[in-house]
Amino acid sequence: MPPVRRFVLAVLVRPLLWPAAVAELSRLARPGWWRRWPPVPVPTPELWRFRMTTAYGGSGDTVPEVDDVLTFLRWAGRMGRWRKA
Repeated sequence: MPPVRRFVLAVLVRPLLWPAAVAELSRLARPGWWRRWPPVPVPTPELWRFRMTTAYGGSGDTVPEVDDVLTFLRWAGRMGRWRKA
């Protein structure tokens, strides 16, 4: 699993990205995440590996850079507004 702390801190200081971050976290979170300890909304290892493989290629072991995560959240936020229009 990626070093989540860096991503959380980067998003916390950018309130405009909070809605997109919450939306994406809810889309990626393992179903029933609140029933497992610790109750943290993270994706399954299989989903994470698939997402990293499709994003970066290779075996899916790549850890994204903080800038990549922020760019993705900006894009997701724009797409979310577009879908609602």
